[in-house]
Amino acid sequence: MTWHHGTGGRQQLTPERILVTGGAGFVGSHVSALLSAGDGPALRLLTHHRHAPAGADAAEVVTGDLTDPASLRGICEGVTTVLHLAARIGGTEEECRAVNAEGTRALLAEAARAGVRRFVQLGTAAVYRDVPHRGEAEGELEERPSSATSVTRLEGERMVLAAGGTVLRPHLVYGRGDIWLVPALVQLMGRLPNWVDGGRARISMISVDALAGAVADLARLPEVPGGQVLHASHPEPVTSRELITTVGRALGMPLPEGDITLDEALERMGAAGDPATRRRLSLLTTDHWYDSGALWKLVGAGPGPRLPDGFEAYAPWYRERLGL
Repeated sequence: MTWHHGTGGRQQLTPERILVTGGAGFVGSHVSALLSAGDGPALRLLTHHRHAPAGADAAEVVTGDLTDPASLRGICEGVTTVLHLAARIGGTEEECRAVNAEGTRALLAEAARAGVRRFVQLGTAAVYRDVPHRGEAEGELEERPSSATSVTRLEGERMVLAAGGTVLRPHLVYGRGDIWLVPALVQLMGRLPNWVDGGRARISMISVDALAGAVADLARLPEVPGGQVLHASHPEPVTSRELITTVGRALGMPLPEGDITLDEALERMGAAGDPATRRRLSLLTTDHWYDSGALWKLVGAGPGPRLPDGFEAYAPWYRERLGL
């Protein structure tokens, strides 16, 4: 099963129609709004309910469940491009696998049956082994995820790549709709009022608007590289200190004082033997940044401002969401 990523110079016989899964989610809602604006391709959204997310009222909405292959029958009819943005985050490995692996398998089968030309999936850099990452390009890092979410997402990603699809791997994403990253950071700042290892770790980040723009641009390109992973972050990483300082000032929170080591931080939080907490702290204390040049060269667009320059635009939404 392979996807045809270009028209080969021949006249396009089928009008462009894009199917988006996860169109009401964090990234998906922004992608849907972009694609439904103006006179772009026809847009179809797969949801659990019969209404479009805000900003995508012109989209056709179809109902279905990735855990129920029968419910997906026919959703790819007339579709030229699938943007698979849905994922199960959290839960048991069985629950995650039902969506992230088996759901992806069922969607790929339906796309192939309907003759879809292009398949793009939103993956995650969390599939890499949790060691320092310092500017590596795609294909240079060992894939060894540790959580049920990431293990099963990698299973789905590999299916997409084997079928000739394209996988985007962002690292940390922030912006309107974020219920994971900044809320967890704010909670951590409340529990640990210290810099850890000087805040020197460098981290790849991207705003949801820049990521959604890249996904929408890929959907509109005449050709997309098949069977490839593309890192999807701002090309310039931020330091942990920059991240915490920017978020703290924008949300009116006190900044950390003093400096402790990672082991001291885990001990003070009573989490020395807690892998989940160690993993969360690792994201702020260990270099995790990636070469994303291939994506931005392909779409021909800029990645927007770095977090220290662009976060203030999202601060009012975060303050309301977090009750600050």
